[in-house]
Amino acid sequence: MIRPVIRVLIADDQAVVRAGFRALLDRAEDIEVVGEAADGVDAVAQAARLRPDVVLMDVRMPRLDGIAATERIVADPALADTRVVVVTTFELDEYIHRALRAGASGFLLKDLDPDELRRAVRVVAAGEALLAPSVTRRLIGAFTRRGTSLPPERVAAGATLTEREREVVSLVGRGLTNEEIATELVISPATAKTHVSHAMTKLGARDRAQLVVFAYETGLV
Repeated sequence: MIRPVIRVLIADDQAVVRAGFRALLDRAEDIEVVGEAADGVDAVAQAARLRPDVVLMDVRMPRLDGIAATERIVADPALADTRVVVVTTFELDEYIHRALRAGASGFLLKDLDPDELRRAVRVVAAGEALLAPSVTRRLIGAFTRRGTSLPPERVAAGATLTEREREVVSLVGRGLTNEEIATELVISPATAKTHVSHAMTKLGARDRAQLVVFAYETGLV
């Protein structure tokens, strides 16, 4: 079975980093680098024009930082199918929190190996959440619990979840896959996937990463 080609936009202010990522991704038959951006404003413009499946976004970008650029891309209805992975050399809890809050589908460190990078692109393109292995959920949980109370609309949306959906969201927050959730709750993977989809719809979540944020914000994890 031939995999569909995943279209990637690389956004980083350093040409050498962009070239390195391109060289690694071009080795995969199912991944195509469709563009490069050297600053946040250009990243947003190219995303709107090229409509990539995945954007690899550096945090520290000129003119418009990577977090703000991510927010603009996520907010564009025309880019509903575009996923953003924030990539940085800084493993700081503030960056992780801000990236996920902005709507990023993943967070990676630049020192990952080539296979990890290609896997990351495939995982995020498939709608999964992704965190660098060294980025612990403890950091996310500790930081999100410092935040302010949830907006009323998020509270109202959370109240519509069934008890089983709340269980599923808490397990997503712990990083479990659909198969692992199925084992934990003694249900089929298909049923687990259905519960995840229903929860995402009720919470207005684009992908599993936003379910992770919700799970921590509401104390489900």
